[in-house]
Parts: sequence; structure tokens; C-alpha cells
Amino acid sequence: MLRPTLPVAALLIASIAGANASEVSIKTLNSGPGGMMVFDPAFVKIQPGDTVRFVPADKGHNAELIKGMAPEGAVPFKTVVGKEETVTFDKPGLYGIKCAPHYIMGMVGLVQVGDKPDNLEAARAVPQNKMAAKRFEPLFEKVR
Repeated sequence: MLRPTLPVAALLIASIAGANASEVSIKTLNSGPGGMMVFDPAFVKIQPGDTVRFVPADKGHNAELIKGMAPEGAVPFKTVVGKEETVTFDKPGLYGIKCAPHYIMGMVGLVQVGDKPDNLEAARAVPQNKMAAKRFEPLFEKVR
């Protein structure tokens, strides 16, 4: 009988765990649901280890973490303007995202990782400009 060595066993476990992860896409749009300069969808709920693919459906957009709107210890990210990129979210909690070139126009989104984010109040307390604050209101209502 063959017995897997420790490194082989670790690879098998990692590949099985990775097989359960999923990927969702968020488009960056000049116009879409919710108005001008939006993420579509603007709110997604995923599980730890899942990936978000940021798709620049309209050029000139990026996606980046809003400072203070992530669980403690989360790794900040910033995608390149106009380039499709993926981000894996490992830590449970809420992540506020923005398009840096269009943040002033309220181009923001919210990613909920896991079932019960502990940083809801901290994320709500992060100061936003008027347009971003208005767009975040209904997104925070979706958090369960």
C-alpha cells in the first residue's frame, strides 16, 4: 500500500480546499444600475478564500480598498486602471472598495466576506464624500 508523504498530503488538502473557493465578477461601468460611474454589482457576499474578478467593462476604472474599511490584518489592494484583475479575500469582514479616478462621483462598492462581519460599525464610521456616503447607505443595509 502506498502512503502519501507529508508534502504530497499537504498539496492534496490544499487543492481540495481550493476547489471549494468560488469567483464572482464585478464590472466597472460608466453607466449602469444605480447611475453613472458604478460597480456592477455594487454589493457582493462571498466566503473566505473566494476571489473577486474586477472587470473593466468601460476603461478608465480601477478597484482599490478604502482605508479603514477592511477587517484588521487584511491586505490592501489596488488594481491597475483599465486592467482586469482578481483579488482573493481571505479574512472575514466588510471591505469597502472605490474606483480612485471616480470616487468623487461616488463610485464605491462593498464586499462582505463570511456571514457575520465584525467590522460593520467601523466600516460605517469611515468618513466618505457626499456621493460615496449616499451610495454606501443601501449597501450597508444588505449586510446580514
